[in-house]
Amino acid sequence: MSVVEQYARAHIVTDADILEEEQDAVPVVLRYDPDDDPRSVRVGLPGRGAHEWTFSRSLLEQGLRAPAESGEVRVWPCGRVQAVVELHSAQGVSVVQFETKALMRFLRRTYLAADPVSR
Repeated sequence: MSVVEQYARAHIVTDADILEEEQDAVPVVLRYDPDDDPRSVRVGLPGRGAHEWTFSRSLLEQGLRAPAESGEVRVWPCGRVQAVVELHSAQGVSVVQFETKALMRFLRRTYLAADPVSR
């Protein structure tokens, strides 16, 4: 089985964004390794103090349709074309806004990687 790694453009939402104009999108890495854990995905944020969160693939999928949470991760739809992923850590909370189609494309690729017979 093969590893799926996809960079998605996303907006990291901060308190300052509320007061200022919208910030530029940053590349966020989405990663799936069926040999490591076939039920989990990873989201890695760029920059200083870069951090990676691992959570269930089903949480990401559920959160695209309705608010869902598990442990330090929350996912919910934001309008018709965006989704929000809230990631908690000892350093604080990161709120990341994605285009839903990028997350759906990633999920499709993970299912193909997990079951190469279905291609």
